[in-house]
Parts: sequence; C-alpha cells; structure tokens
Amino acid sequence: MSKAWIAGGAPREDAEVRLFCFAHAGGGAALFRQWEDHLSSSVDVCPVVLPGREGRLREPAYNRMADLIPVLTEVLAPHTDRPYALFGHSMGAAVAWEVARALKAHHSARTTGGNAATAPGEPLILFVSGRRAPHLPTARRRFSDLTDDDLLTELATLNGTPSAVMDQPGLLDVFLPTLRADFELNELYTPLNAPTLTCPISGLHGDADPEVDPDEITAWRDAGEGGFSLRVFPGDHFYLKGPGPEVLDAIQEDLDRVLLTPFVH
Repeated sequence: MSKAWIAGGAPREDAEVRLFCFAHAGGGAALFRQWEDHLSSSVDVCPVVLPGREGRLREPAYNRMADLIPVLTEVLAPHTDRPYALFGHSMGAAVAWEVARALKAHHSARTTGGNAATAPGEPLILFVSGRRAPHLPTARRRFSDLTDDDLLTELATLNGTPSAVMDQPGLLDVFLPTLRADFELNELYTPLNAPTLTCPISGLHGDADPEVDPDEITAWRDAGEGGFSLRVFPGDHFYLKGPGPEVLDAIQEDLDRVLLTPFVH
C-alpha cells in the first residue's frame, strides 16, 4: 500500500532518519525531487503522493482532512520504526501537523506497559512552510468556489502549478477536480481532536509571500510544546521551487540537531 503513497516505493531500510514530505494544494513529489541529492545520505526523503496527482492522477482526491488523516496514519505508521520527521508546505503543513499528532496517538494506543519513551512516537521535528498556524483562519479567500477560468487565473498568479499542466487543456480537465478538492480540504479545515506535540516545530517562510505574513507563521509556536524557530528566505509563496542551498542546509542543520538531542515522546 505504501508504494502508491511514497514516491520511489518503500522507504530505505538503512536510513538514520526518514523525512516524510507533503506538498501544497495540487502539488506532489516533484516539489522535493532534488532534496535527496542535497541532504545527507542518512536522510531518507520520502515525498508523500496523495491521490489525484502524478502517478495517481486518476484517483479521486480527498476533500476532507478528517477522511485523509486516518488513511495516511495507517500508511506511514509501519515506516516510523526509526527516527522520523515531517515537512509540509502550505496545505501540506496542515496535513503534516495532523499526521504527526495522529501518529503520536497511534503509537500511544499501541504502548501498553513498559517504557513508552522507547516506543516509536511523534516525529523528532516538524517543519512547517508557507502556512499560517492551524488555530488561525485557514484562508483569506476561497478558491474552491471559483469558475474554471477564474481558478486558472489565480493559479497562474500564484505560480505554483507546473507549466506542463497549465499548458495542456486535456490534462487540466483531469487535474482541476484535484485542485478543487485540495482547496476545499484546505478551506474547510479545522484542527482535529488529537494529542499535543512535544517535538520542536521549525517554521520556514518566504519574505515576499503574499498569502502568509510572519506573525501568522510565528503563531505555530502555540501549536505544540516543544519550542518553535523561524527561518525566512528570499521568495514568494513558492520560494521552495528550485530551492537554494540555504533552504536545504537549514533543514539538514535542524535534523542534525534533533538527532543529537533525542527527547522523550
């Protein structure tokens, strides 16, 4: 089952840490294609492919977070048998946060007696990018209600949809329902009932992002109890497209730090 959900198939068994990555609305594994080449060989980059995109284009996309998270938890839980982290950009940040909390609940429920600190639990660290904190209003504007033409105009403005999709009307006809489902999931999302995270949260932000301001991403400090840090990079909402080495260097630095300072789940 995980082969469909994780780009490249099953995660590596020799990884020191697994980094599960979640893209923006309409996005997929392509956003993270270059990451494995830049990050340390000890990091197994595991881009998560949701239904309705890339190799799963013909599958219906989820439009409710409450339906998506239990499935993702079931898929990813077997691969959290070693240290792991999660990265999410835009919509993917909310998905990553909910998956992290659901995995914590999953492992807590499976731990009966003994030392819970030795059992798999929540991630070593959660990276959230280009997304306001989950307790804040989800979006300033609704995309899911737009006409096809207006939606395409907005997508072109945001610069987040691949030109290979935008330039092919036939492909757009297949892809637009996924975009609408993603936007609906994002716009109707409210935090689910789940445990509080105690892992650190690392925020990443483009300094010219028109969708999220610094105060909104800094509010992630209230989304957990493990501390929050923020890094700001040049770029707009999609500063991650073809990221400079400074972005991936920052992620590697944080991963190295938490690997050296394990915490009790």
